[in-house]
Amino acid sequence: MKILAQLTFGAAALVLSAGIASADKLEDITAAGKIVVGVKQDYRPWGYLDSDGNIVGLEIDLAKDVADKLGVAVELVPVVSSNRMEFLQQGRIDLIIATMGDNEKRRKVVGMIEPNYYAGGANVIAPKGSGLTAWADLDGKDVCAIQGAYYNKQVARDYSANIVAFAGVPEATAALANGSCVGFVYDNTWIESQLASDAQWAEYEMPFVTEQLQPWAIAVPLDELDMAYGDKMRDIVTDWHKSGFLIERNAANGIADNPFLQEQQDRLK
Repeated sequence: MKILAQLTFGAAALVLSAGIASADKLEDITAAGKIVVGVKQDYRPWGYLDSDGNIVGLEIDLAKDVADKLGVAVELVPVVSSNRMEFLQQGRIDLIIATMGDNEKRRKVVGMIEPNYYAGGANVIAPKGSGLTAWADLDGKDVCAIQGAYYNKQVARDYSANIVAFAGVPEATAALANGSCVGFVYDNTWIESQLASDAQWAEYEMPFVTEQLQPWAIAVPLDELDMAYGDKMRDIVTDWHKSGFLIERNAANGIADNPFLQEQQDRLK
């Protein structure tokens, strides 16, 4: 009985300590007076530099709303696909809001918040007249990509494309422009936005049917996912959908209607 009592006390202590750790995370953010959010600065219009050098865009709007709801300031830290999870694990940021697709592999590394806040898929931007009409046309060709993008492996495996990966969008698009790659495989949402709004892409097109549709998630440290901090982020994302905030900010940033957002609002209302 004494051993059982000790075990029971030990289990209770673990539960209590976990609750304290979670509470401390939120308290630390409050005490610091800010939340540090990893965002993109090369993914217009989700996160990009304006003419004054400020990071702006849809996901920056979301980061600021998180801060407002927590009653703190926001500090934005630029991240890319290859380092955003590492930054979160290292404690260099408190939250990821950076066009991150939600998948099982990543769920073992960071705490993916549900409901998902957005969704996108893979496609290719290529010069008009390139002869690309279907994914199979990538067979044996050099295709620009971003390091760490979830769709790279499948495009290489299914279509025998030679993936040439770069650290960021500027490097990949520069390689595309100078003819180093036949096309640039990237998120369809970004491609559609560029084709619709940026004159530099007037001679380019998105020739394929979008594949590998994947929801996007904001992320907290893995050990915070089921704690108070994770719960708070879930409440915030749920409110974004219920209130129509995501739909409104999507439109305000000049992004085409996303059926996923309307589906989520209808589901969560």
